[in-house]
Amino acid sequence: MTGRRRIWGLAAGAVGVALTGTAIGIARQRHVIARRDRGEARFGSLRSAPVTVVADDGVPLHVEVDELPAEAARGRRRRTVEPFTVVFVHGYALSLDCWHFQRAGYRGLVRAVYYDQRSHGRSGRAPDGHATIDHLGQDLRRVLDEVVPEGRVVLVGHSMGGMSVISLAEQHPELFGHRITGVALISTTAGGLAPHRMVLPMLPEGLSGLGGDLAHRLVAALAHGGRAVDGLRRLGKDIAMVATDMFAFGDDVPPSYVEFVDRMLSGTPYEVLAEFFPNFAALDKFATLNALERVPTVIVCGTSDRMTPVEHSRKLHRLVAGSTLVECPGAGHMVILERHEQVNAALDQLLAAAAAYVPSEPE
Repeated sequence: MTGRRRIWGLAAGAVGVALTGTAIGIARQRHVIARRDRGEARFGSLRSAPVTVVADDGVPLHVEVDELPAEAARGRRRRTVEPFTVVFVHGYALSLDCWHFQRAGYRGLVRAVYYDQRSHGRSGRAPDGHATIDHLGQDLRRVLDEVVPEGRVVLVGHSMGGMSVISLAEQHPELFGHRITGVALISTTAGGLAPHRMVLPMLPEGLSGLGGDLAHRLVAALAHGGRAVDGLRRLGKDIAMVATDMFAFGDDVPPSYVEFVDRMLSGTPYEVLAEFFPNFAALDKFATLNALERVPTVIVCGTSDRMTPVEHSRKLHRLVAGSTLVECPGAGHMVILERHEQVNAALDQLLAAAAAYVPSEPE
């Protein structure tokens, strides 16, 4: 492990100036495209032809791939740079649409994969007992096998999506440093989470102030009447919007941001929320983080994140040797929307480092 990090350190030092230039170049191109797309594309409207990937237990996963334009792909081959694909993994109660600003920014610049996690968005419902972080890690491996069968991979996970990435690292550490050459963990943790934080915006009015143990029992009980709870959520839409704003964002954001997140939250059946809820209290994967030390890793979090507080990201940074921590002052859990320019700038640097990384031989 030490030797592998030393090789990476020497390579990074040798190409440091080149990396900076590459990152700035990507950022400039991305800024032009993002500015254009923000003026034309509504939240949730960025699309590509869907692909269905069937998980190991039969759950159909909705996947979309933004391919590189043919001329860009030819140019990369002429430069003899090994292509890589960026895979974006969304969080709890969201969908692939949450990556709107990242998708707008990187279209045409990199090959990118977006998918709805099991029981979320357009993907199928998980069987009983299969709504677990471990199954999410298995799904990620399946997506890689089906739509990224070759070439290098950069993984970007937000919230529960970051947990999916960490689960993959636990199950298949041999991929990191070989096929996977970069990781971004955004607003996430490997354990020690107060789970009631994850459902506060989704609980009916009057129940959001409960403590952790009571909230856990209540979530389990309400799961049996999921449709009724969904009805209460719809009736209390104005109150739900306030809760979404409070728990998803740190600073003032345009109302369209709050409405967009609320649509994703309210579109996730309460039964799904309840099925995944026990995972957060049981999560403890800190011992598996060493696989991430093999590759460039960036950790991003808003300092006003009420769902996965910034202390979790600081702990990840301490435990993943060589990682980079990016704190976004005043931003909340949906930092990928609220501070998308800062997040995309951090991803620019990560992609530049991943492009320069020399993969190891398979273990």
